[in-house]
Amino acid sequence: MSTISLRKDKVKVVLEKKKLTGVRAKVGLVLDISGSMRRLYKIGEVQEAVERIAAVASQFDDDGSLDIWVYDNEFARLPEVTEHNLFGYVEKNILNNEAIHKFGRNDEPLVMADVIKKYTIEEASGEPVFLIFINDGGCKPGIKKFIVESSIKPIFWQFVGIGDSNFDVLRKLDTMEGRLIDNANFFHFADIEKITDEQLYENLLDEFPSWLHEAKEKRILK
Repeated sequence: MSTISLRKDKVKVVLEKKKLTGVRAKVGLVLDISGSMRRLYKIGEVQEAVERIAAVASQFDDDGSLDIWVYDNEFARLPEVTEHNLFGYVEKNILNNEAIHKFGRNDEPLVMADVIKKYTIEEASGEPVFLIFINDGGCKPGIKKFIVESSIKPIFWQFVGIGDSNFDVLRKLDTMEGRLIDNANFFHFADIEKITDEQLYENLLDEFPSWLHEAKEKRILK
């Protein structure tokens, strides 16, 4: 079996455990490409992360596609990831793409505004959006505005911290006030290269089920 097929099977096991089988959702991925991420791009770990998360998209999205952004102090929307273009995606579409701004400072609010625009204005469908946001620390406090404003929208933000930098802003997500519902979660891996697929999927899908339930109660979702 191919690696993607094996990972899809691992995702299915977690979906069954969390009673998410049959759930339809759009899946998006935002990748930090600030200067401190350079090593993870170079050694192929970001490509690995894209492949791991593509397996989640394959189970949630009708056509199995994964929407993707990269950001530093600028941001870019990239071509959606599918099983057909997955191999070598990061090298082709990010590292070898001169149009992509790379390895600058990080500015999360810019890309978050674009994520919200895509799913609530350009492609508003009422379907839940499972948005995975990978960051290696130093998140701007300005993210709070976008998380609060999107708490009435069908978007769940799953932040993933990697490395050993400062995650103070993200650690306060659960106590963030002013939201209709809790629409964001954060977990941290010091070394994502050493995390198994099973551990990753268990953590990624930890709070999504409770958000789906509450979003339906509050009529954010049908």
